[in-house]
Amino acid sequence: MNFEIVRYTPARADEWNRFVAQSKNGTFLFDRRYMDYHSDRFADYSLMFYASGKLLAVLPAHIAGDTLCTHKGLTYGGLVMSIGLTISETVVLFEELNDYLRRIGIRHVFYKCIPWIYHRISSEEDLYALFHVCKARMVARDFATNIFLGANLRWERVRRRGVGRAQAAGLTVEKSEDYAAFWEVLTDNLGAKYGVRPVHSLDEIRLLHGRFPEQIVLYQAVKDGRVYGGVVLYVTPQVVHAQYSSATPEGKKLGAMDLLYDRILHHDYCRYPYFDFGRSTEHADGSGLNEQLVFQKEGFGGRGLCYDVYEYDL
Repeated sequence: MNFEIVRYTPARADEWNRFVAQSKNGTFLFDRRYMDYHSDRFADYSLMFYASGKLLAVLPAHIAGDTLCTHKGLTYGGLVMSIGLTISETVVLFEELNDYLRRIGIRHVFYKCIPWIYHRISSEEDLYALFHVCKARMVARDFATNIFLGANLRWERVRRRGVGRAQAAGLTVEKSEDYAAFWEVLTDNLGAKYGVRPVHSLDEIRLLHGRFPEQIVLYQAVKDGRVYGGVVLYVTPQVVHAQYSSATPEGKKLGAMDLLYDRILHHDYCRYPYFDFGRSTEHADGSGLNEQLVFQKEGFGGRGLCYDVYEYDL
């Protein structure tokens, strides 16, 4: 089999989005309506792979100098594959991809992987090709915490007590469209604790929620109209991911986050396979572990998951 490799253009957006929706390892983060919200920040060079006229894979990517990146603007990245793509075909795909990249002057590839919990079915053919064809080296490994919800691991006592404390204080949990109120809490918290701002601006998260109202969901812990904490969820077929979570200083004392996760994990999303709290590493290569943050996540029953990044030279 030989592949026709075609550079993505906006004229192919509908075809791209249909493929991602039907793929074995894609999520809405690879939908062009999500990817392109920050298209001004990246020189897009996404690729589409056809065989006998049929689209078999897509690669969300951008170029930085002589490096192809897949994709630094997304939480995870990598080759999005059709259900029928085989390992032998994937090996050929990477061989032909590398030839294609050499012809256009690319000398390096930065490759993020899609963590396995996001796969609808097993989809690690690209990892084998990275090793076998590309001789790739791992350059970063972020540590994340996820819950296999079917295991029903018991919460630590401090988390259970937090739920009772929040209930006694009169806090309640509600779904909300009021991103502005939560963004104020989130921005204040991130600024005070880490000296950073949210990855998405308020306008960007509103835009994305408008495009993906079922996949991007906000929960807030409130009392008398005041927001004490919140969680923004990214909902994919296999995984519910906490994209943002934050509480006010008073909300932390009252157990607002414990109450929020009790509603999310034990009620509204308890039938999903996995819940992903996201990464707890602080440096670009994943070398700095935030042990306090991991401790909180483990208290809810979370256990380890790695987000890996590879590089290779052409």
